[in-house]
Amino acid sequence: LREPGLNLRVVQLFRDPRAVHNSRLKARQALLRESVQVLRSRHRAEPRGSPRHQQQHLLLPPGLLGGGRASQPQHRAEFFLGGALEVICQAWLRDLLLARRAPGWLRRRYTQLRYEDLVREPRAELRRLLRFAGLTVPPALEDFVLNMTRGAAYSSDRPFLISARDAREAVHAWRERLSRQQVRQVEAACGEAMSILAY
Repeated sequence: LREPGLNLRVVQLFRDPRAVHNSRLKARQALLRESVQVLRSRHRAEPRGSPRHQQQHLLLPPGLLGGGRASQPQHRAEFFLGGALEVICQAWLRDLLLARRAPGWLRRRYTQLRYEDLVREPRAELRRLLRFAGLTVPPALEDFVLNMTRGAAYSSDRPFLISARDAREAVHAWRERLSRQQVRQVEAACGEAMSILAY
């Protein structure tokens, strides 16, 4: 970041953790290995006796809340996905607090983008990002971002398929798909980061 020849800029993309959890649940099998790796990264980074290690709020699937064990593959997958989301939210919080306390030279090279803002105002957010990067906005790029976020369909069955769709539906899809219990668990695990990001 300090290297003048690079002129490096950082754009950090955030998304409502409830929507992230909903998306990760839909793609649970495809993300299982990645979730285990994320959980392992926390255990490598934090000593076992640390206060943060003891205060974890793992996002447990409904069947495990009564003290049961994660014996079914679906419950194990949800356990790992939820735990990984908690680790992700903790990393977000560290980044957000670092950005708040960062010196001016670093703040000028860093910006945040909420997925929801990009979906609601794709042209304005694209212009803001390119202005931040010192780039111009080609009309074809504006057309592309509008097409990708305002398509006719909402492809929820294939989460890794990149296609034109109405991304505005994805913003609130979690409200229809997550149980109240799942929403409360995400909010408990990610509440500090969500508050800073105004979710």
